[in-house]
Amino acid sequence: MNKLMITALLCATTLVSAQELQKAEQLDSVFIDTKVQLHRKNSGKVVTKITSETLERSTGKSVAQVINEVSGIEINGSRSFDGQNLGYYVRGGRNRQVVIMLDGVQVTDGSQIANDYDLRLVPAQNIEQIEIVKGASSVLYGSGAATAVINITTKKSSDQPIAASFTSTVGTNQAQEVDTYRAEEFTNSVNINGTLGKFFYLATFNNRYVDGLSAIAAPEDEEPFESDVFNSFDAYANLGVHLTENIKMSQFFSYGKYKAGYDNFDFTDANHLSESRQLRTGGNFEWKYKNGKYVFNDSYAWIERELSDNFPVKYDSRFYALDNYLQHRFGEQFTAIVGFNYSTSNMNAFSIPFGESEFAQVIAKDDARFNIFDPYVNVVYVSDFGLNVNAGTRLNTHSVYDNKLVYNINPSYNFALSENNLKVLASYSTAYITPSLFQIYDPSYGNEELKPEENATIEAGLEFTTNTNFRASAVYFTRNEKNYVDFVTVDPDLFISQYQNIADEFTASGVEVELSKRLNSRWMATANYTFTEVDERFALRIPEHKINASVQFQPSVKTNFSLSYQYNTEREDRFFSPETFQQESVTLDAYGLLDFYVSHQVMENLKLFAGVNNIFDENYEELYRYSSRGRNVRLGFSLEF
Repeated sequence: MNKLMITALLCATTLVSAQELQKAEQLDSVFIDTKVQLHRKNSGKVVTKITSETLERSTGKSVAQVINEVSGIEINGSRSFDGQNLGYYVRGGRNRQVVIMLDGVQVTDGSQIANDYDLRLVPAQNIEQIEIVKGASSVLYGSGAATAVINITTKKSSDQPIAASFTSTVGTNQAQEVDTYRAEEFTNSVNINGTLGKFFYLATFNNRYVDGLSAIAAPEDEEPFESDVFNSFDAYANLGVHLTENIKMSQFFSYGKYKAGYDNFDFTDANHLSESRQLRTGGNFEWKYKNGKYVFNDSYAWIERELSDNFPVKYDSRFYALDNYLQHRFGEQFTAIVGFNYSTSNMNAFSIPFGESEFAQVIAKDDARFNIFDPYVNVVYVSDFGLNVNAGTRLNTHSVYDNKLVYNINPSYNFALSENNLKVLASYSTAYITPSLFQIYDPSYGNEELKPEENATIEAGLEFTTNTNFRASAVYFTRNEKNYVDFVTVDPDLFISQYQNIADEFTASGVEVELSKRLNSRWMATANYTFTEVDERFALRIPEHKINASVQFQPSVKTNFSLSYQYNTEREDRFFSPETFQQESVTLDAYGLLDFYVSHQVMENLKLFAGVNNIFDENYEELYRYSSRGRNVRLGFSLEF
């Protein structure tokens, strides 16, 4: 393992192609941290941008697997079987402290325990780019934006009257020390889009079917458990019109669903089934004028979930959100944003009472609902002598909880060093995380006395860029959290548990380092390192040290090779023991995974690609007693017209 780590890190000193480089220049423009398109050096944050080129090299991977390679982020469950629930662990936080945006609008599921959104409902094939900013960002993105905001932008329409693409991938899906190499993973995507005069359109269809891996890993002395199938389907359409040169509007419609098998929570085999269905619609209106623009985005989502096991339950939730803001430039140096965000959420829940055979409603949407109205203002100052300032405030107005003011101050300064640039940055930002509908209103575990969590993050760091396409950044953060909400046992004798505020205050801190370098027109490498230190009471599944390294080699404009490596140190996990009926702790071993990818443009419209994951068939546990992927192979092709 040590030799493998050394080899991968040495590879991280080499780098990619001229064509890749030109496209990489787009990374100098960032948006998510200010809602203003800024050159990277004028941003007071270190923003991560996952480009379309990176997504192409990850064809066949899920959205969670791609995001899991970003510094400071651990998407737990992304290396397990496809139906595994995902944990978003960023800077010592949990799912409820990460906001996920789709095309500028927050998406969430009010029936989830953490009020989070399931990334398994987002097909990777639909995505154009992903932009990520870490730290408290509630000023621009509202309640829940305490540790990160992940903004996913879907693909846009071509300028041609009609364009189409078709991508198909087939692969294996097996655990470690299994050498059957059967085709058990199938992913297909169709995209048709174009522009006809003032009108533009886009339609996509995606399907992913995965078999071969059980949710729970069988004990070593037993036969493998029966595999648990994952099957997802998604259809999406977007229609729009350019009313004038400066005004455009569009409306989208999306339907997606998946089915996933799962096993018993006492680590025995079972044939349980989880089903999730989603219907979303929403729109975008954008008006550009001489000194700025007005933007209106909204989205309505209906999500239904059903768990079919020994204790069947059904949930459905409705969530509507709009973000409405005016961006105005005052001269060359000041830009102000004034806007408001509105959202409303409700949920229903059904279960089968003991001794009965029919579902009965246990949570009603007339009771389990809340509204949020948040006016906000943000100002960006870019000087002509190196100083940049991003500052703002937001009033969180919640129908259940008291109003809360959050704010952000983020100065940075650029030092010109010959043709290079050194950026020094700092920030202090606050966030507000209100409990979910489930945590408040569930009749068995809910608690209407819960207090909202409060969060404050301090950051300080450096980012150095050269005219030879080298970039290095290092950021230190410390995050203070109050009123932490967790699921606790109230009465162990009667097996009574409830959501409660268990800690008046705790702190998480760490360091995030990123490196990228192009050596010549053919080689490029990137690497990142994350150190996270969390109070041991809250360090569940978070590695203290995590390394990602990637090398890309493009011998010609038609051929691309990449090698990527990820290393995670020991992590603590907890599980419910069926013997003691108590939560118990276990330490999971460190592990490292090496992946390979190659693509070749056979013809103008035909690309072939292949990949091998976990080349050395590393034996590891991502979650205690759950299956994780061993060495697997995938092959595919992409047609574009």
